[in-house]
Amino acid sequence: MTLTKADIVREVYLGHDGITKAQASEAVESFLNLAKSTLIGGDDLLLSGFGKFNVRDKRERKGRNPQTGSELMLAPRRVVTFSPSGILRDKVNNL
Repeated sequence: MTLTKADIVREVYLGHDGITKAQASEAVESFLNLAKSTLIGGDDLLLSGFGKFNVRDKRERKGRNPQTGSELMLAPRRVVTFSPSGILRDKVNNL
């Protein structure tokens, strides 16, 4: 089952007495906007106990169109990678 943004808002709302669903939604949106702006700016995002999101630059490289087989050059680009923390990795592997 996939965890959606709506599921996260619901869990924040249910887990914290005294806040409205609108406040829970605003808190989740604020965190996601901060995370996005950090990564767009090229900085890494570290969440202790969860993992680290890294922004990496990929060089131009040769590629191939799988339908036609023709070769082409793929443009340089930036990608976001995720490395789980040791704590998260251990918990996932010890289900």
